[in-house]
Order: sequence, then C-alpha cells, then structure tokens
Amino acid sequence: MNTAGEKDRAKPPILIGTSGYSFPDWVGPFYPPGTDRARMLDFYVKEFPVVEVNATYYRIPPPSTLHAMERKTPPEFEFVVKAHHDMTHERSVDPDLYRAFARALEPLRMEGKLHGVLAQFPYAFRRTQENQAFLVELRSRIPGDTPLFVEFRHKSWIADDLFPWLESEGLGYVSVDEPDLPGLVPPVARVTGEVGYVRLHGRNKENWWGPESRASGRPDESRGRKRPGTTEAPTDLGPLFAGETPPAPATAKSTDRYDYLYSESELREWVEKIRDMTVKAKKTFVFFNNCHVGQAASGAKLMRRLLEGEGLL
Repeated sequence: MNTAGEKDRAKPPILIGTSGYSFPDWVGPFYPPGTDRARMLDFYVKEFPVVEVNATYYRIPPPSTLHAMERKTPPEFEFVVKAHHDMTHERSVDPDLYRAFARALEPLRMEGKLHGVLAQFPYAFRRTQENQAFLVELRSRIPGDTPLFVEFRHKSWIADDLFPWLESEGLGYVSVDEPDLPGLVPPVARVTGEVGYVRLHGRNKENWWGPESRASGRPDESRGRKRPGTTEAPTDLGPLFAGETPPAPATAKSTDRYDYLYSESELREWVEKIRDMTVKAKKTFVFFNNCHVGQAASGAKLMRRLLEGEGLL
C-alpha cells in the first residue's frame, strides 16, 4: 500500500509562473517597494519555480545574458524561452538566426534548466499546408531535444485532427485563455506529448486589437513588437537588456491588451481543465501573461492557491 508521501511524489507536477518578471510597474504590487531591477529575479525565484523568457522574442542576446540569469536561480528552477520574432512572424529559415538562438540558450541547456522553447504565432498565421510544413521545419531547427511548444492565435487551427498531428510531429500544444472575440482561439485544453502548457493572457476585449484595427476591422499584427523607424520597445527586458523605453506611469490610462485581472471564478474554470490535462501530462506549465502592473503575479498566486485547495499541488 502506498503511503501519502508516495502518492504526493507520484503526482504530476504543475509549475506556475509568469511570462517575464522584470517589469518596473511590478514594484509595489508584487516586488517590495524600492526593489531594483537587478534584484527582481532574486525575489521572483522565491515565489515561482519557472519563468518564460520573452525578451528573446525581440532580440537574441549573447550567451552571457542567459548565463547571468541562470546563476541567479536554484538548481531545480526551469526556463522556457520564447522564439525570436523572425522565426514565428517572418517564418525565417536563416541558419545564422538559428545558430545565434542556439548559442544564446546554451547556458540554460548545459545546466539542465532549459525546459522548452515557446513559438507564439500571429493571428495572420492560418492553418495551411505551407504553414504546417513550416512548423515541422521549425521543430527540426530547435537545438537538441529541447521541447517546442506552439501557440496559435487564429481559430482555423482548432480541429480534432490537429492534436494527433502535433503529437506525431513532436510539437506541444499551448492551451490559451484570451478574449472571446471572432477569430481567436477558444479555451481548448489539450496535451500533445508529455508536457501540458497553458498561457493565460487575460480577457481584455476592449484593448485586444489596437486603435487602427478597431477602425479598420482588421487586427493590428504589429502590436507587441518594435515598429521599424520608432523607438518603441518592450519593457520586459530587465537589467540585462539595458537602454529600453520605460513603461508609461501607472496613472496613465492603459491601452495594454494584457491589462486584465482575473477573478477567482474565471480561474476556477481552468482548475478543472488543468486537472484533466494532468491525466496525460507528466508535467504541466501554467503561465500568466497579463503582465500589466503585476496582475500576472497576482493571478499566478491565486491559481496556486486554487490548485492547492483541490489537492493538485
């Protein structure tokens, strides 16, 4: 007969974290007042066992960057790194791009802390034979045996035959929570492979599409990345990515699509979905990407409490 401790050890782990951690507007809501950006990761690892590194979407750093981040984390800490924009939005197959990306990730891989690459595709990436072929090509270019997780933004991908196909190609499906808007992916929770993956973006319908797209009726595909010829840049780059534009003051009216605070009832919808995912998954990642003013960290802590209450953690 198994003891209670043996049952706990057999429980598939659920790792909860956030999509990035180095945001000035998290000081106060999450980080203690006065926390310097260089010390944010020191605090973060005391709360969460995993993080998505999203800065690599904007710029591929030198290996020393992720090496410095790795040194701040305990041995059991896990990283998932986001694929560069040119891979997912430009469908680049430039060998130099992938070699640079592999070099950047090497410090995490060598320490056994690289647990996946996230490929988040844009709304314009529809399900076609050409795009499916690109996913297979992308899988072949990700270094070593690193898991590749794919996130779709257009609902054309969601069909019963998608999931066995993804599994046959060694691609992990990313289950998403986002606004209930025409064309977006519904909250379908599925596992393809050994690892489940959930990303919660918030349900901010009003600001999901930019002002230009609301006027034209078409999604603004450029939101969330630097536009050519401008100084606009992401703010989740931390002290290791210096010289970036700081966020607007917290008192300004936010137009951030990820400005959303989940309620307990909304997160409870995902508790049962995650329970179902753990039946197949050997491990499940749950990341909060509603990063405005620390709301991702708040959601992650609430989700942890709910899962603990259900005996899933």
